[in-house]
Amino acid sequence: MMLGVELLFSALSTAQMHTDSPTGGTMSATKTDVFVMGGSDFNRPGLLPRANLSIGIGHTFGILKRDPLGDEVIGSYTYENAGTHGFIHTRFGEHTEALGIMRNFPVPHVAHLDGYTWLQSGITSYTGNASVENRLASSAILGAMLHLTVRDSIWFQESYNKVVTVPWYTTTSLGYVFSF
Repeated sequence: MMLGVELLFSALSTAQMHTDSPTGGTMSATKTDVFVMGGSDFNRPGLLPRANLSIGIGHTFGILKRDPLGDEVIGSYTYENAGTHGFIHTRFGEHTEALGIMRNFPVPHVAHLDGYTWLQSGITSYTGNASVENRLASSAILGAMLHLTVRDSIWFQESYNKVVTVPWYTTTSLGYVFSF
């Protein structure tokens, strides 16, 4: 499955045309990001810490650079511990598969730092009960990426999450991203 997604993104990126701007730089560029992110949920009401671990893949489409919603389409999987033991794994888990759009933007006057907004929705499944319970989940995320090299970066983000029938919660995350 992941190989199929990777091949699709590779085909789309090679088919993408690069248009040079009048200043000589590349106006549209494509890249694929693979990320691993860990963090803590703070469930509301209260401040109950929960483990939040995500993996995903995103692809920036140069032709969407001027789109106000975003220029990067991202698919992700997130595991969250929904039990009573905080970061210790319990049989009560929340597994979310989501699709979203990210808007990347430069931070003025700061080298090697970009910002992003990310809107995503998907299906979350609660496990540990007699049956699996599926719910619609949505997130609004604000973050920054610190570029270590051309291919390696660290993402910092804060997300506001809402699952239908569950109180809202926020997640603070830190992750590693490899871009190609």
